[in-house]
Amino acid sequence: MKGQINRQLITIKGLSMINLKNSTRRFMPPILSLTILLSLSATTLNADEGYNPEALKSGRVDPSMHLQQGSTQAQAQKINEVIYKATGFGNTFMVVTDEGNVIIDTSLPGMAPKHKSLLNAVDDGPVHSIIITHGHGDHTGGVALWREPQTKVIAQENMVEFLRYQKRLKGLFIQRNSAQFGFDLTSLTSSSASESAGVNMLPNTLFDKSLNFTLGNEKFEVLHTPAETYDALTVWMPEYKAAFVGDLFYRSFPNIYTLRGTKPRWALDYIASIDRVLALGPEILLPSHGEPILGNENITAEMTRYRDAIQYVHDKTVVGMNEGRDVYSLMREIKLPAALDVGEAYGWVSWSVRGIYEGYMGWFDGDPVNMYAESPRSIYPDLVSLAGGAKQVISLAEQHLSEGDSVKALLLIEAAMAAEPNNPAVLAKRLEILTALRQASANLNESGWLNHGIKQTEQKLKKSQKVL
Repeated sequence: MKGQINRQLITIKGLSMINLKNSTRRFMPPILSLTILLSLSATTLNADEGYNPEALKSGRVDPSMHLQQGSTQAQAQKINEVIYKATGFGNTFMVVTDEGNVIIDTSLPGMAPKHKSLLNAVDDGPVHSIIITHGHGDHTGGVALWREPQTKVIAQENMVEFLRYQKRLKGLFIQRNSAQFGFDLTSLTSSSASESAGVNMLPNTLFDKSLNFTLGNEKFEVLHTPAETYDALTVWMPEYKAAFVGDLFYRSFPNIYTLRGTKPRWALDYIASIDRVLALGPEILLPSHGEPILGNENITAEMTRYRDAIQYVHDKTVVGMNEGRDVYSLMREIKLPAALDVGEAYGWVSWSVRGIYEGYMGWFDGDPVNMYAESPRSIYPDLVSLAGGAKQVISLAEQHLSEGDSVKALLLIEAAMAAEPNNPAVLAKRLEILTALRQASANLNESGWLNHGIKQTEQKLKKSQKVL
């Protein structure tokens, strides 16, 4: 039927794959939430335009985890005789062969032209294949730029639904990405560049569990390794013992739950996929964020620690759930032991605890009051009134803040804002608390959302002062 997937089998070196003939007719145009997150160039991501998370100044954040990564790279990084890397918030890899090149991931739209220039300076041969490690826009953003008429765009078959999901919630993702990364993205949604990227990044070659092919005597094994998304994959080159793992590994506890919102990310998928990669015995590990890790001993040590950290958080959460513990208690109490402390510069353990908890059981916590549609915020004005008004609540918030409990102080101010949303004293105190939290932050996502809250509060404070 016209417009449906034609599951005609095609063969590369005797191995079967699924051809998505006419797939653009069925799926256009799936504008990706993170593809929208930048038609901006990497060099424009500076403090003047809003991207200035306090966590970048902490010295505790690996540079690969922020959007400016790679903006000063002058030439492609040579990994070995056939593998080259262009660095960004989303690396682009090129494998050079005698029969054409293979591109693995393509970074953000704004970074893709520079990556293509750097890699074409090494070899500007035809692009035989583009392999997308998963459907986030910092991996798919340059597909349209690299794609040639005969290029195979290879992805795991779950990417089709993942693109639909992102398109379905496009409006919400625009808002959430804008808040988390510090940009007003609404003006980019109708740009021809974004529309073109959305259509032309569609994969035309899908697989289920694995796909193998040989090109110019170079062997590629593409393996389904779900983790951050259901469609995640690893590219394995057995001759070089090189594993391109996408976001299966980076230098922070993983974003098992991301604050901008996501489908459940299963901790046990991460663990199984890491085990699958370790079983290959890699000598070169090539993540899509950060630098390669060389040597099997180093790779095994890093990935085993990473896997065990995820297992620890998962298991502690499940034990607490079975004991009838509430999610907030588990979020506060579950901490990584020193031997498994992989850092929390991007993902955060407490968010992951809640992600695991609610991924298993959903939103209802067993308390009858939470069955109903009334928000807890609806009684905040009553509580503030009982306390004697916003001034008394501010005083109590100041006490918590002086004692180092910024979060309790913020909760009190949220109640005061519900009662008196335009009170300049309340808004000023909220701004002070958010700024204190941001100053202490060493997590890029936390810092981004605090920046968002600070901007909103500053705007409200200005309006309230004008009224006065």
